[in-house]
Amino acid sequence: MGMGHVILRVTIKVLFAPIVLFALYVQFHGDYGPGGGFQAGVIMAVAFVLHALGFGLQATKKAIPPRILTAGMALGVLIYAGTGVLTLLLGANFLDYDVIDPDSHHNAGQHIGILVVEFGVGLAVASTMLQIFYVFAGREAEPSDDAW
Repeated sequence: MGMGHVILRVTIKVLFAPIVLFALYVQFHGDYGPGGGFQAGVIMAVAFVLHALGFGLQATKKAIPPRILTAGMALGVLIYAGTGVLTLLLGANFLDYDVIDPDSHHNAGQHIGILVVEFGVGLAVASTMLQIFYVFAGREAEPSDDAW
């Protein structure tokens, strides 16, 4: 293994945790400013794409197997849609978060609803982006015309 690989891998190890932390920051502060589930999901996926580039696709698939990503995609959509169905069952419009905590004078229902929905979006987006990366990075190269 060359020195370039060591430097790359150490750099990835140093950057991985801050990237994940930044994704969590964007996720949980999305209701107060720019950001939210979509951006956080993409940032989270980038951390694992970077891991795959430095340590190999198989090592990343061992850390997060594709079956986990499939479950994450489905669960994220279910969380999003489930929040909307909950508001319907509580007698309001789809995704009308005020009904979650109707007695609050501080719009607590809005905050709870947005956080839950954004979590579902983040989970679905991160899982989908990483699954797309797995598919593209794991495919075999097609032989060129010169290879015949």
